[in-house]
Amino acid sequence: MYDDRPVLLVVAHGSRDPRHAAAVRALTGRVRALRPGVRVETAFLGFAAPSVPRLLERLASEGVRDVVALPLLLTRAFHAKWDIPGVLREAPAGMRVRQAEVLGPSPLLLTALERRLYEAGLSPSRKRSTGLVLASAGSTDPEAIAVIAEIARELRHTGWCAVRPAFASAALPRTEDAVRELRASGVSRVAVAPYVIAPGRLPDRIEAGARAAGADVLSGVLGPCGELARLLLTRYDEARVPAPAALSY
Repeated sequence: MYDDRPVLLVVAHGSRDPRHAAAVRALTGRVRALRPGVRVETAFLGFAAPSVPRLLERLASEGVRDVVALPLLLTRAFHAKWDIPGVLREAPAGMRVRQAEVLGPSPLLLTALERRLYEAGLSPSRKRSTGLVLASAGSTDPEAIAVIAEIARELRHTGWCAVRPAFASAALPRTEDAVRELRASGVSRVAVAPYVIAPGRLPDRIEAGARAAGADVLSGVLGPCGELARLLLTRYDEARVPAPAALSY
């Protein structure tokens, strides 16, 4: 039985790869388990069903009037700035739809990223002698690229001997080039961490680049992990109950 809080609509990019939708639905399943009183729905911008307009129409037909739409994105790139707002503006009349912030950056994402590396075989005791490639999907949006570069700089201060950003598309360097750059700088052990949520074409490109360059450790995508599920609910709560404005005197 749902309570009277807004419906949480998780908006994913979508992919022709069926693993993508499966991972997204597994993640929203974890969110439901954490907050059983909140109705959680999933929609896609493309390549998978349901689409965002179709899902909003169904909710409206059921009498839903309050929705928080949460972009399943790690950076504020084109989809968060243009695609999703454009689709949400076409919501049925009488429905209130608030767009939540994207997921990143967040310490929870970095915790999940590091845990995936340990699951892939990296020993915590060898972190300080390991170089890390933070491999993102990539974007044509300079803001998104700058965010990834800043995360890489922050990670450098958490115990890695070196950190390099890399991109599967739209920006350079590629994963394999970042791995080789670390090797050339004298780093003997290199780990590659895909900073992506779900499997698909671009994560496969990251994996291929890591293997081609001989990375020592390659972790899996973030996937339906507990940290990501908790982060979705954090962004939902922030959009549902905005922080009070600062007082002026």
